[in-house]
Amino acid sequence: MWKALAAVLVASVPLVASQVDRTGWSITVDSFQTGTGNEAANALDGNTGTFWHTQWMPTTAALPHTITLDMKKLYNVNGLTYLPRQDGTSNGNIGQHSIQVSTDGTTWTETAKGTYLDDSSLKSTPFTTMPARYVRIIAQTEAGNRGSWTSAAEFNVLAAATYTNPPTNLGIWGLTMDFPIVPAAAAVLTNGKVLLWSSWKPLDFGGGGGSGKTETAIYDPATGTVTRRTVTETQHDMFCPGLSLDASGRPFVTGGNDAAKLSIYDGTNWIAGPPMKIQRGYQSSATLSDGRIFTIGGSWSGGEGNKNGEVWSPTTNTWSLLPGCPVAPMLTADTRGVYRSDNHGWLFGWKSGSVFQAGPSKAMNWYTTTSTGGQKTAGLRGTDPDAMNGNAIMYDAVNGKILTVGGAPNYQDNPATANARIITIGAPGTTASVAAVGNMAYARAFHNSVVMPDGKVLVVGGESYPIPFSDNTATNIAEIFNPATSSFTSVNPISVPRTYHSWALLLPDATIISGGGGLCGTCDTNHPNAQIYSPAYLFNADGTRAARPVINSVSATNVSPGAKISVTMNRAVTSFSLVRFGSGTHSVNTDQRRMPLAATASGLTYTVTIPNDPGVCLPGSWMLFAMDSAGVPSFAKTIIVRG
Repeated sequence: MWKALAAVLVASVPLVASQVDRTGWSITVDSFQTGTGNEAANALDGNTGTFWHTQWMPTTAALPHTITLDMKKLYNVNGLTYLPRQDGTSNGNIGQHSIQVSTDGTTWTETAKGTYLDDSSLKSTPFTTMPARYVRIIAQTEAGNRGSWTSAAEFNVLAAATYTNPPTNLGIWGLTMDFPIVPAAAAVLTNGKVLLWSSWKPLDFGGGGGSGKTETAIYDPATGTVTRRTVTETQHDMFCPGLSLDASGRPFVTGGNDAAKLSIYDGTNWIAGPPMKIQRGYQSSATLSDGRIFTIGGSWSGGEGNKNGEVWSPTTNTWSLLPGCPVAPMLTADTRGVYRSDNHGWLFGWKSGSVFQAGPSKAMNWYTTTSTGGQKTAGLRGTDPDAMNGNAIMYDAVNGKILTVGGAPNYQDNPATANARIITIGAPGTTASVAAVGNMAYARAFHNSVVMPDGKVLVVGGESYPIPFSDNTATNIAEIFNPATSSFTSVNPISVPRTYHSWALLLPDATIISGGGGLCGTCDTNHPNAQIYSPAYLFNADGTRAARPVINSVSATNVSPGAKISVTMNRAVTSFSLVRFGSGTHSVNTDQRRMPLAATASGLTYTVTIPNDPGVCLPGSWMLFAMDSAGVPSFAKTIIVRG
């Protein structure tokens, strides 16, 4: 059975693509300018010096504009490239767009959408492989809002040699979302939108460190729109930061290229906070049970070594050093020294203002944050070695359960592992329990892991031999860990390698968005996009979409730990869970955690009880899910838990 499944998965891998020969193709457009040499055929002539342009005189044709490519026969298409005009003028560059495919020119399937960057660089949109003869591009906006024009120097289509219809019982990778930046960091906002950012440039981090600005974008899953914004008001290049969601659900971004800065996004405005006491980059941070935020490590920028703990107070809006929280006990034995060994800590805010550090060092530790702080060993992570750029996920906070997966002894240039461990934590300061479980099928580092409403964990992307800005050993097949069986199942592969500078986050509709990777200028590993994964729980056995239970109402959306909430459903359900909103950068997501909820029923009204310890139920924004007997989740309701 496994050999058969492996054959299906390998055959479905859509990353091997080649450009389709355009001989004999035809192109149809809704508009072109006559008498100026800007006919539609220019977009297929192989000459980058010519271009197609919509009509601009005597009147201007209105947006949207449609381009349809007829390849004359079926191909296993999995990507489109678009080259804007190359004459030094930007008029007509495509901004917001939709890409659709069809076998017959009548019934169309959308494969990608989003917004391209307004420049002359080649745009590449990879998507899930599917048979098609026709490819249609709908230009919905002009990238610079200069007019209602559209132009193109060249369009090309990419295709795979083979295709197997991906089985829905392994989940489906759906729409590709194009972004005008390479998003190296992301956070889900309380309104369900996704905040994205790169560095001081949209596609590159180098050459301007400490520039005092960051390129950002907001993706709205409800509308598919992407809005770009250059942030200068906090004078903070937020590349390679520490990242947490605070007690109000606001992204709290520290250090990075501007190594002492703090920037907070309130959903509308970026707010400059007080600088940290210690300059940092590649540090981790964690929201605490009382709403304070702890950070430690970060020798990538701001000098090397002695990046001991400090804590920010929302009450005083100040940072305080914690000399009793030394970074030394959590260092890995990286061959590049402390520059790498104090990076990307696996931190979990826990009871009584404590922090549990699960990795990536093989040594685990407790930190306390009252007074001047404290540190105590929590033991070793079993026989697991240092696991830099691995993941740790609190999939059951009520029972203190943490899954750790993958990573490598050194930051780069060494083999990753496929190791998996279950850590169980209890009272702060006690030795953690560690159990080895069945390993992943694939060794990974630079991957990302996301806990789902049912407690299973999706592991996506990564490399078997981690090298920054390389996809050479990318692991494309995703896996799902099932806590009930302590085992992994391989699922359908992603359409884009997700390695260094990638992330993955749970959305309120119970899908998962996986994006980013690269941010290296003209390199071929830049991935200014994301893709949506629909887990198997969203499908019926016959492959059709499952009907979702609906939360009709909740009695309260702003609660304290220990509160009871009355939830009215449209039909019977069997379980509830809260999943904290997530943020991600550099394979670190210290925000996400899941809590299964105790519930009692009276007809279609259910009373759910929030855990009463704020260290388990951290303050902040949570997604409330209800699941039916088939495991199908509802769309989430947002619940704010007060500290």
